[in-house]
Amino acid sequence: MNKLSTLFALAAFSAVVLAAPVRADEVKAGDLVISQAWSRATPAGAKVAGGFLTIENKGTAPDKLVAVSAEIAGKAEVHEMTMDNGVMKMRPLDKGLVIDPGKTVKLAPGGNHLMLQDLKGPFKEGEKVPVTLEFEKAGKVAVSLDVKGVGAQAPSGGGTMMKKMPDHSGMKM
Repeated sequence: MNKLSTLFALAAFSAVVLAAPVRADEVKAGDLVISQAWSRATPAGAKVAGGFLTIENKGTAPDKLVAVSAEIAGKAEVHEMTMDNGVMKMRPLDKGLVIDPGKTVKLAPGGNHLMLQDLKGPFKEGEKVPVTLEFEKAGKVAVSLDVKGVGAQAPSGGGTMMKKMPDHSGMKM
């Protein structure tokens, strides 16, 4: 190979790599792309933790997050959080969470989130907590929640109307 063809090949390779960035924290399942999966560290003895992530539907049909499970939790649910006259209310989304085609849904502090209850151990900063998401169409998808510090904020691009969700670590369910 001469210098010109080597340079041409290197430029072509660079263009492909730069045009299609791959994020290490992304998980693809069917038409869904799941990214920015994280949680907060919990103190010893805590029985509840929240899980947060982003789900993008790149397809032409809706899909629905219908269940979540985690070996570290006795119970796991998809929760909705709302404010009613200054009172925070949470409830499971028993009918699931729809991800419309071409849309992105963020499970984030101050909004919809994963609720992991009856924890079998604490979440420690720097660890990864495996969870399984179950979608109506994409099926079961294994993801890992990156455990951040106790007061961690949502990753960039994961902003919500509230700055910080109340700490669930001391809640008894």
